[in-house]
Amino acid sequence: MTTFDYAPAPESRSVVKISSEYGHFINGEFVAGANHFPSINPANEEVLSQIALGSSADVDRAVKAARVAYEAVWSKMSGRERGKYLYRIARILQERAREFAVLESLDNGKPIRESRDVDVPLAAAHFFYHAGWADKLDYAGLGHAPQAHGVAGQIIPWNFPLLMLAWKIAPALATGNTVVLKPAETTSLTALLFAQVCQQADLPQGVVNIVTGDGSTGAAIVDHPGIDKIAFTGSTEVGKAIARAIAPTKKKATLELGGKAANIVFDDAPIDETVEGIVNGIFFNQGHVCCAGSRLLLQENVAEEILRKLKVQMAKIRVGDPLDKNTDLGAINSSAQLSKIRELSESGGSEGAERWSPECILPDKGFWFAPTIFTGVTQAHRIAREEIFGPVLSVLTFRTPQEAIEKANNTPYGLSAGIWSEKGSRILWASQQLKAGVVWANTFNKFDPASPFGGYKESGWGREGGRHGLTAYLKSSQLSHKEGGVNEDE
Repeated sequence: MTTFDYAPAPESRSVVKISSEYGHFINGEFVAGANHFPSINPANEEVLSQIALGSSADVDRAVKAARVAYEAVWSKMSGRERGKYLYRIARILQERAREFAVLESLDNGKPIRESRDVDVPLAAAHFFYHAGWADKLDYAGLGHAPQAHGVAGQIIPWNFPLLMLAWKIAPALATGNTVVLKPAETTSLTALLFAQVCQQADLPQGVVNIVTGDGSTGAAIVDHPGIDKIAFTGSTEVGKAIARAIAPTKKKATLELGGKAANIVFDDAPIDETVEGIVNGIFFNQGHVCCAGSRLLLQENVAEEILRKLKVQMAKIRVGDPLDKNTDLGAINSSAQLSKIRELSESGGSEGAERWSPECILPDKGFWFAPTIFTGVTQAHRIAREEIFGPVLSVLTFRTPQEAIEKANNTPYGLSAGIWSEKGSRILWASQQLKAGVVWANTFNKFDPASPFGGYKESGWGREGGRHGLTAYLKSSQLSHKEGGVNEDE
């Protein structure tokens, strides 16, 4: 039998120019930072650049710039004119797509084929989509002439740095708000490159401001009295802290938090297609996905066959250099995240679950973790209850459809779920029973700017994307209660 090995197919780094040091982007210009910290390539621990650590004074400058831009320019501009800027940004993202993709993989650790084929195209799509809404807000079902909140403070995570930026900035600008955004501490480079796009698009000064830093910088944004609306994507723990901080204020918020999604496989599921979907559901982006299908629920009479085929498929996963076009699983984003994944995985073994990983050689330098599954898992195991945020899958079984629903909903989270079945009636029944904001049927991790995304319970407040996502950035005294709005005059 002849076997073929993949030859290395590295993407060139020459398209990317990284400065040795970065400041903040405030009022349309890059300004120096007083203190800096390193941004590290997780694949080899190379220091890519020094990133400015934003202070409360930096945040204050950014908020004041955003307020002036809102009151003097952006709120006075017609939706049609605002839309032109969003279209321009979208086209520039497409033109510079390769540059963004390479930089994202360098800074984040995700495979180049994911950043190239998913992150960057979807980021551009969000700007295109929301550009189309900019002059049609009167027809969005949000009442006549809905108004922007003003200045939006936005804090984004490290798992999809550019895409989460687009999820936040595009709807904010389309609805007439200005922005102060803080990227994640470990992945600031594509946000700073996006600042160059804002300059290239001639976006009015102060409409978009980017202040880099750590948790203290994010807290300064949340606590600033000049912020009218908070948009946060990240951990449930931090989301709860933000909710407590803004509770005594009039600030609005959307919080997209953690998840522990159930991927339910019924006995009539198309097996081979399902196995592909399971792999995509948990190993896409190294499992650094809040809506990852990290709990696999298998009906008992097909569990053995699916696990056998799943292991065959996992053995084909190529782990290695994120810039290699053949790589399926890249580097874990940071040493801190790798430690968390290891700690939770060790708890799975100590609590009696059976651990399995395919044979794979991990690089000597960098932060790496082999794709892993645990069988014999019960709902009492930590790996079945806590968000691991890594390439680790917990496998549980069930006998009846009702048992599957009960196990799937037995979690404090409610962000997403997956259903695998050839029966449309079963899919519709299960989707109505599941307490999850997004339910995929015979697929997983599919996203579209026109589709709202968000969760229930400890997975957050509000929706992002689609017409529903516009409501978070608008206020109107005529907003219908039927649409889930609140009368601002009450």
